[in-house]
Amino acid sequence: MTDDQHAGALGAMGNSLIQTPNLDLLAQKGVVFERCYATSPLCMAARATVMTGMYEYKTGCNFLTGNLGAEDWQQMAYPVLLKKHGYRNGFAGKWGFSIDGVDGREAFDKWGTLQGGQGHYQTQRNPNMFAYSQQYPHVTRALGAFGRDFIGQSVQSNQPFCLSLSFKAPHKPHDIIDPKDQELYKNVTFPYPDSFGCEGLRRLPIQAKLGRQYYQRDEWCIDQYQQHLKHYYQLISGVDSAVGMVLDELEHQKVANHTIIIFTSDNGYFCGAHGLQGKVLPYDDASRIPLIIYHPGLLSAEKRLRTKAVVGNIDFAPTILDAAGIQIPWRMDGASLLPIVNDPMRKVRDVLGIIQNWDWTNRDMTKGLAITSEDWKYINWCYADRNITPAEELFNLNQDPAEMENRIDDPVAAGELTMLRDAYDQFHRHWAKHCVDSPHYKRYQQIFDRHIPWVEKQYLTIDSQLQQIEWQQKLQQQYQDLTGETYPVYDDG
Repeated sequence: MTDDQHAGALGAMGNSLIQTPNLDLLAQKGVVFERCYATSPLCMAARATVMTGMYEYKTGCNFLTGNLGAEDWQQMAYPVLLKKHGYRNGFAGKWGFSIDGVDGREAFDKWGTLQGGQGHYQTQRNPNMFAYSQQYPHVTRALGAFGRDFIGQSVQSNQPFCLSLSFKAPHKPHDIIDPKDQELYKNVTFPYPDSFGCEGLRRLPIQAKLGRQYYQRDEWCIDQYQQHLKHYYQLISGVDSAVGMVLDELEHQKVANHTIIIFTSDNGYFCGAHGLQGKVLPYDDASRIPLIIYHPGLLSAEKRLRTKAVVGNIDFAPTILDAAGIQIPWRMDGASLLPIVNDPMRKVRDVLGIIQNWDWTNRDMTKGLAITSEDWKYINWCYADRNITPAEELFNLNQDPAEMENRIDDPVAAGELTMLRDAYDQFHRHWAKHCVDSPHYKRYQQIFDRHIPWVEKQYLTIDSQLQQIEWQQKLQQQYQDLTGETYPVYDDG
């Protein structure tokens, strides 16, 4: 799993400029999922969802809302369940969330998390990875070496194994590049996204422009774009090399034909699309993620297959458990993707919910819920006031993949709008019935109810400079508690 890699930053997704040969080979051998989403496009919430197969409103885990509960970890997390069934577990890289009263290391036989919550690109600055620092000074390839060693040790122990590698790349800071990758893309001029800059920004409702994604937009302005994207791609190419180390070791140990491989990311990244920086918002640039699954024992292997089935990170834990022959807990919201891997014409759902309830100062102005199908996406922004009108968006993802034309008032799309609004209401009812018993998520039941007029909603806003300072201090303290480090200006999770 990478960090902040949008779905298009992969050769197998039709990107002819990025160099990802190992991942492209994996895609040729497995199944490429063209419609995979992070159901909460932010690292802390996404990682708890990946581990447990539950939507964020069930885990209660996100910045400023809470940690993952001990019971959920012990009963739902795929590493815990695998260990109970005799698996040897290894984890290395970015961890990114906390568990109340539980040390997550207990579920793993080999442990290599990066320093604090975010980690460092310099291997020597991450104590758990220091042994690799001399040969692999950049942590990306050091994680590949960790994976290589874990596989060899697992084969020698004659145990089934599960290796979870969580790369820091291509998360900020984008300019700390492995020397082996610094010459990549030297003479490349990258095209700009269709929604790049002011025109893409102009088409967004104001709610989407009230958060950090707009505030830090200059990092991907036209003057910065070429250099920034080069670094972003260099970091991803470094991950590709580390993945190659893992694939080579599977071949060397003669277990490649007995090992299932999943490649994905925690969330996407705007990279200047819609004139924005970062992730979090439910647009495809920020929420759609790469997903490749290779299962050597299924009929799809080696056939270069692709699927448009709409899936999400709630499905990863059920898929892993199903592959191991372990019963999937009924509380998981996701479904095993192995039926799709075996037959890409199948699907596990018609629509998927995407949650945006994070703001760096915990205001409600940027929050909303989205419903996506294979072909359409509906977004409902929950906030409105006397100056900001209520906002809904409807996009045809096939005809308008850049999400530039809002079809909300188009009579031709009325049928799709009705269907997705109904799906939204059903998703909201599921939230209300099953959400964690927390003031944050109970309150969201009201503000995400599209049938309640905005004047009756109990929004959380910040009107004074003093309140802004207090919320910023709270955010900084939570980050320090989680990571043991000073809150960096560039880091939004």
